[in-house]
Amino acid sequence: MMYPVDMEMNSYLIIILLILAGRYLVELIADWLNVKAIQTDIPAEFNGYFDAEKYRKSQNYLRDNTSFGIITDSFDTIVTIIFIIIGGFNFVDHIARHFNLGPIATGLVFAGILILATKLLNLPFSFYDTFVLEEKYGFNKTTLKIFILDIIKSLVLITILGGVIFSAVLWLFEKTGTLAWLYCWITISLFQVLMIFIAPYVIMPLFNKFIPLEDGELKSAIENYAKSQNFKIKGVFKMDGSKRSAKSNAFFTGFGKSRRIVLFDTLIAKHTVPELVAVVAHEMGHYKKRHITKAIIRSIALTGFTLFLLSIFIGNKKLFDAFKMEHTSIYASLFFFGFLYSPIAMLVSLVENVISRKHEYEADTYAVHTCGNAEAMINALKKLSVDNLSNLTPHPFKVILNYGHPPILERIKAIRMLSEKNSEK
Repeated sequence: MMYPVDMEMNSYLIIILLILAGRYLVELIADWLNVKAIQTDIPAEFNGYFDAEKYRKSQNYLRDNTSFGIITDSFDTIVTIIFIIIGGFNFVDHIARHFNLGPIATGLVFAGILILATKLLNLPFSFYDTFVLEEKYGFNKTTLKIFILDIIKSLVLITILGGVIFSAVLWLFEKTGTLAWLYCWITISLFQVLMIFIAPYVIMPLFNKFIPLEDGELKSAIENYAKSQNFKIKGVFKMDGSKRSAKSNAFFTGFGKSRRIVLFDTLIAKHTVPELVAVVAHEMGHYKKRHITKAIIRSIALTGFTLFLLSIFIGNKKLFDAFKMEHTSIYASLFFFGFLYSPIAMLVSLVENVISRKHEYEADTYAVHTCGNAEAMINALKKLSVDNLSNLTPHPFKVILNYGHPPILERIKAIRMLSEKNSEK
């Protein structure tokens, strides 16, 4: 049953509603400014890469994606606010408790219902994004079968992996007293590190095929470059990204001797060997500069800080009253704390974006220095931007809020300046 709205809002409810509305407005302003920043003239740097028609297409892609994102975000925000106000969490809690299971199993049912409901509500938006919006601009290669299988696989992984770690957190907070946050921190941190090694071999192959790159000029060039940098790799692999999208990418997975270089088949099809080696060099730069290790350390430290804050709010009666809950529980505390934590999460995200953009410049620098071919790196960035219909002139506020990579024109400018300095030496 649903419960009538109590007109007397408590302070936690007011804070949570303000947080939800504030986040929505900040994102809305960023999107509005970003669309207003669209320039009709092709930047001189991209003459010969973008023609007038394709440049208009990239701008229309930005407009359509922005409009769709605003609609999706508006729906999510409105549904969340209504769900909180009418006591939706209490309704779900009644269902979970109806089975008369223990606290951990009840928590799993509670979380499962919320996650499944969220997935179902977002399904039409995901379908539209894939089969209408991405299809309109020639990116979608996903079949309905792959789309459905991806959803099923994701839900199975969430159930297994999410269920295990969620159960562990509930048990530790239930059994280990005031130091529960510390034990949870250790457990989650070990889990995060373990997943780094397991994901490339167990999880990622569930969604894509990874085929060793065939012998030839490209494989030899990459292996020779890796050897010149004393960078040990498990192998160079080609991923069938084209079965879902026409967009291109490349990445590294694993650590130590298990490191793999992965290139999308779409990337290989559209770039020259020197350009692909430059892309690999950029990704290698992240490892050589220890960006990945530093990111893991920051993530682990943040997890500890977050769990400590969570321990303060576990079972907070006034917080539960804000969500019209009749019973307090550890499992519901995890969800409710997330609402209060979101402003901190946004601030952390801003800082992480600054660090990430700095690291991208450093990885570009490493690629240029070690490859000695600035133009190959620039050409690769230009082709990626054109093929993916990237926004060349994002608004600075949008960059600050959402960009983990510097705008492409700024990256190219930095590479050219670096190349000029090298040539003067």
